[in-house]
Amino acid sequence: MTMTMNEKETKPRNRISGIERSLQILDVLTDFARPASAYDIAKTIGAPISTIYSIVEDLVARQMLTKDSNNLVWLGPRLLRYGLAYEAKMDILLEARKEMDHLAAHLKETIQICTLDEGKMVVTAMATGNEHFHVASHIGSRTPINWTASGRLLVGHMEENECLEMFRKYSETSPNSNTIIDPVELSKTSKEEFTAGLAIQVSLSEFSVSCIAAPIKGRDGSCIATISVVLPEQKASSNIEYFTTEVQNSANKIELAIGSF
Repeated sequence: MTMTMNEKETKPRNRISGIERSLQILDVLTDFARPASAYDIAKTIGAPISTIYSIVEDLVARQMLTKDSNNLVWLGPRLLRYGLAYEAKMDILLEARKEMDHLAAHLKETIQICTLDEGKMVVTAMATGNEHFHVASHIGSRTPINWTASGRLLVGHMEENECLEMFRKYSETSPNSNTIIDPVELSKTSKEEFTAGLAIQVSLSEFSVSCIAAPIKGRDGSCIATISVVLPEQKASSNIEYFTTEVQNSANKIELAIGSF
């Protein structure tokens, strides 16, 4: 039976573009984490073998893929060039700020992004929630690393000797004299917290304030920053699991966005 013009226009188009097929090929190779044949790629994608063979040859010619003596294909050098260009221009803090703003709106509490600078924890970015509770710290404020949860996390990835030296050199006694200054104890605690992906500070630097922080890890596994929620101690204690989960999930989202894993 011959279709009318209207029937032809309304019939769904199932044709997949060459760009989409190319992305599928790259995705399959990435998932395989090893070179593969065009046949195996076509079988995994569920695409015609002739189509995949043709696209693979085009990608090899353009150095998007490479092919060895066994006709197995792998990611090509042109992809590395694109990746390095992207990495050079990518602002890690841009991704962190996006998640910080989202979390502040969601929790309605103050969210901070903190980094390490010469033995001090620095508030690099901050978003204030809609609640009446506010913290005294501000963007650019510097705090000794032994005073805060974020400070301990920022050195928790370091080798033991380096971590000990950081606390020996930069630990200070807080105004309320409740902070720990023993470098051995601080080093042990910071490593445990970094491994757990969570550090909690209660009422040490400010009265009736809790800080729940999670590390943001770089591709080398180091702590490049932290994201934390600062809120009233009573509110944190009443629902600690909820807040810790939210902060850790945000850290994971940032790491995913910057390609840490």
